[in-house]
Amino acid sequence: MDRRIYLSMSGAKATMQRQDVLANNLANVSTAGFREELQAFRAVPVRGDGATTRAYALETTTGYNPAPGQVMATGRALDVAAQGNAWFAVQALDGTEAYTRAGGFETTADGTLVTRSGGLPVIGEGGPISIPANAEVTIGDDGTVAAKVPGGAAGAVGRLKLVVPETALKRGDDGLFRAADGDLAAEPTARVTQGALEGSNVSAVGTMVAMIAAARQFEAQTKAMQTAEKDEQQAQQLLSMN
Repeated sequence: MDRRIYLSMSGAKATMQRQDVLANNLANVSTAGFREELQAFRAVPVRGDGATTRAYALETTTGYNPAPGQVMATGRALDVAAQGNAWFAVQALDGTEAYTRAGGFETTADGTLVTRSGGLPVIGEGGPISIPANAEVTIGDDGTVAAKVPGGAAGAVGRLKLVVPETALKRGDDGLFRAADGDLAAEPTARVTQGALEGSNVSAVGTMVAMIAAARQFEAQTKAMQTAEKDEQQAQQLLSMN
């Protein structure tokens, strides 16, 4: 009886956590450059005298789906999509270097190149990239940012820092990715596509099906707890009769 309650309770809790991850994935199905978060379950034995036969089922995040999202043409000069396994380097709110696949950029009032989502400064190979006022901006396939002011010639103002991690990055609470060993070096062979954005790699249909399956699993776990409670009540009645 006790073991059944432990299994059902921990299973229901893990299923709720899985639903949270699936809901977050579904909410970001239209977010540029979003990487689907993956889930997995693991069994953790309960320690202590008389509890070694009990185990909790816990949900654990295994990482993210590295598959690229669909590249969509936008025709916007400051929209770029990273090719292959390349990532854009940005400065996070805490001042650290972080990486993203969202290549939608814009300029601030002082000309600093920032991300459209969050307004984070885009890191170039020589530091932040500054765009002259009223300049026409183009970004080459190697990440070189060129600006042309009215009546003048086009000139390079910087180059996007593109990195290609050898191992999987780690997602932070801010949604940005970081390397376990610190900042990564720029990869000179990395390439981008101008006038396009990479979409999310989340499958809306697949995620909705997974949410329905998780909801049914949660319902089965709660019914098991209710059944265990009824069995315990009936057992107490029988014992009280004796």
